[in-house]
Amino acid sequence: MRHLLPLLLTIPLLFACGGSQSGTPETRHGDPDEKVVIAYVYRLRELPDAKYLTHINFAFGHVNETFDGVRLDRPDDLRTIVGLKETFPHLKVLLSIGGWGSGRFSEMADNDAYRASFAQDCARVVREFGLDGIDIDWEYPGSDMAEISASPRDVANYNLLMRDIRAAIGPDKLLTQATASTAEYYDFPGLEPYIDWTNIMAYDLGWAPYHNAPLYPSELVDPESISVDECVKAHLACGVKPEKLVLGVPFYGHGVQGFPRRVDLTQADKLEGYEYHWHEVSQVPYLTDAVTGEFAFGYDNVESLRIKCEYALKQGLKGAMFWEYSGDNAAGDLRRTLYQTLNRIK
Repeated sequence: MRHLLPLLLTIPLLFACGGSQSGTPETRHGDPDEKVVIAYVYRLRELPDAKYLTHINFAFGHVNETFDGVRLDRPDDLRTIVGLKETFPHLKVLLSIGGWGSGRFSEMADNDAYRASFAQDCARVVREFGLDGIDIDWEYPGSDMAEISASPRDVANYNLLMRDIRAAIGPDKLLTQATASTAEYYDFPGLEPYIDWTNIMAYDLGWAPYHNAPLYPSELVDPESISVDECVKAHLACGVKPEKLVLGVPFYGHGVQGFPRRVDLTQADKLEGYEYHWHEVSQVPYLTDAVTGEFAFGYDNVESLRIKCEYALKQGLKGAMFWEYSGDNAAGDLRRTLYQTLNRIK
């Protein structure tokens, strides 16, 4: 994912942990109309609290060096995540394969034998670890932007890859994908038979002095980028059904050089030396330097996430996903906001 860009630009939150039980009146787990809240888990420092989550995408697996299987660098961490299902029986766990700069997809998908072997290895990993499915995060078919190999055949081969993975893991396991904000690089109608849903990466849309994930266009949206609303509309225009589209939101922000690297976004408005602002058009907060008045930090907070969830409901979307779990605070304010707003829990 684009969130693995230089740490100087990516401002993560303080890590959260906990062990609350699921199934309280604050959740709708088991309700067939429950909206999904999907956490990508990358930095496993402490055991996640899945009370307000429906799914965890464990990041990341990779295409192996011989192009014919899955490379999993942290199997013990994955087993730990799957073990959460004993405490949170509603939880579904997927292995996300890929991420920004994760290559060898192009070579694998372009070779019938490699692709078939890779798909079978996905099925092996699902069985071996007791997973609920696979999430593919190839960034991006046909693009070498992340300094990985690419081919004009990638888009068509990506469809074949998802077809083969679906056949290998069977109809009862989940197969999802993370897609570029612009909806480029994909033949969505061709993918429709194989995909349970699409996680749109509607963030990293701008770096300071622009908003990270502005809901609507404004003067503080990168002129070479788009807004979250435009991301969603681009996917819908490509034929993605709204009920199979999950809105990605960031639990981090982008700051100028010298901005503090670790910030609790729920407390960012009180950060000494900076002034808080709310952008009425883009519906996101930002900070400026208290002395110079210059844009210093673009991010999301509880209020902007609530508004994005209301937007997702109006669009008829399946729910929300976020990068990344360790970005929430100890109280879980951000993920709770997603879950309760999407599921209309007061």
